[in-house]
Amino acid sequence: MVTYSVRDEIIETVNKLFVYTDQQDWEKLQVEVFTHEVFFDMTSLGGVKEEKTSRSICEEWKKEFTGIDAVNHLAGNYLVHIHDTTATVFAYATATHYKSSATKGTTRDFAGTYDIGLLKQSNGWRIYEFKYKVKYITGNVELI
Repeated sequence: MVTYSVRDEIIETVNKLFVYTDQQDWEKLQVEVFTHEVFFDMTSLGGVKEEKTSRSICEEWKKEFTGIDAVNHLAGNYLVHIHDTTATVFAYATATHYKSSATKGTTRDFAGTYDIGLLKQSNGWRIYEFKYKVKYITGNVELI
C-alpha cells in the first residue's frame, strides 16, 4: 500500500483538474475534483466572479470545447499552503487548444496562473475556489 502526504493528495486533485478537463471527463471533474458549489473567477478572460455549481462549470467548458480537436494543459510550480481542512495552491499553467480545420493557425495558447482553494471532505480534497489570471494568449485566438 502506498501512503501519500497531504501535499501529494492536494496536488493530485489539482492535476486531476487539468487532466480530466483535457479528457473532457465532466463526470470525474464533478465527482473527484470540485465541491458542489465553487467560487469561480475567470474575470481575466472577460468572465464573471460568482458562485457556480460544478455541473454548470462543466457544461460551460463542454460548450466552449465543442469543435476543438484537442486541449492540453501543463501546470507546475505549485506553492501549497495547508491549514487543517483547507488548503490553497498557486500554480503556473499553460493551455493549448488545437483545431485542425482552423484556417488562420491551428492552435491558440494561454499562459497564466491559478489560485485554487481546496477543502478536505470525507471523499478527499476538493476544489471550492478557482481563480484564473491570464498573462497572455498567442496564436489563432478565435481558432477560425
